[in-house]
Amino acid sequence: MIKKIIIGLTLLSTSTLFAHTAVMSCFDNGDDTITCEGGFSNGSSASGTEFLIIQNDKTVMKTKLSEDSDVTFDKINGDYEVVFNAGQGHRLSIQSSDIAE
Repeated sequence: MIKKIIIGLTLLSTSTLFAHTAVMSCFDNGDDTITCEGGFSNGSSASGTEFLIIQNDKTVMKTKLSEDSDVTFDKINGDYEVVFNAGQGHRLSIQSSDIAE
């Protein structure tokens, strides 16, 4: 019984070591473009992760983060939302009003 408890605790602590949180930041480049960078709290690359721009409940851009885990796009008129979608529990969004120059 004690052996089972020790094995269970070991597996639980090991899975916690590999847990990571998605992170994303976006900034206005001052030249009518926006750059967003994505990644994970454990330092893992987000290269190839789905990136969306949603405006008025419609996807107006769908792409993947570059090899450097970023994407640059032309500034969009009006309100919109950028979405870093790395799957279950790893979906982040930023409103255009929160992107500062």
